[in-house]
Amino acid sequence: MLPFMFYLISIKTGYNVTEKYNSVELQASYGIGFQMGEQLASNPFEGLDIDAVKAGLADAFGKQAPQVDNQTLGAAFNEIHQRMQAAKADEHKGAIEEGAAYLAENAKRAEITVTPSGLQYEVLTAGEGEKPAANSTVRTHYHGTLINGNVFDSSYERGQPAEFPVNGVIKGWTEALQMMPVGSKWRLHVPHDLAYGEQGAGGAIGPFSTLVFDVELLDIVA
Repeated sequence: MLPFMFYLISIKTGYNVTEKYNSVELQASYGIGFQMGEQLASNPFEGLDIDAVKAGLADAFGKQAPQVDNQTLGAAFNEIHQRMQAAKADEHKGAIEEGAAYLAENAKRAEITVTPSGLQYEVLTAGEGEKPAANSTVRTHYHGTLINGNVFDSSYERGQPAEFPVNGVIKGWTEALQMMPVGSKWRLHVPHDLAYGEQGAGGAIGPFSTLVFDVELLDIVA
């Protein structure tokens, strides 16, 4: 893999890497740095300083004492994380506002129950079976859409129920399933923070998406 990777690098840059990095050790070392650079470039923050990155890498590799103490580092990481979250929220402001408006209007319906977390649900079919616990594994049928009605996933359409641990899915599902007796079918209206949040999921579910699921609890497997 490495020779091919460096061949690609030389094509991209127009530079014959082996003229400077003329041993396999140097080439592999350069490759590690190049891959780290690509990772940093894929999700940078404003003000990222590559020279400081190099200094931190050199100090850590050389087992030197860090030049910035852990408390200061923690505060800096937290501040940068908050800035990046704020920037992403601003970028997807439309989706956030659209989801909030949908939930506010939906909550006015008499058949909707709103939980303290903000999850909204309506009972389509009332089951009478046992309720799963957080550590249970369940079998369900489900149908998931965006609030505009676009379907992103459906076990009904596949013709195959899904099995999964209750605590291994999105927060909105984990909360709802523990309230659902077996045999129930509920429609969940899930705020983005109880779904896939700022990251979204794949190409179908964008960041900060409010989601709607029809969930039918067929059985508690374990």
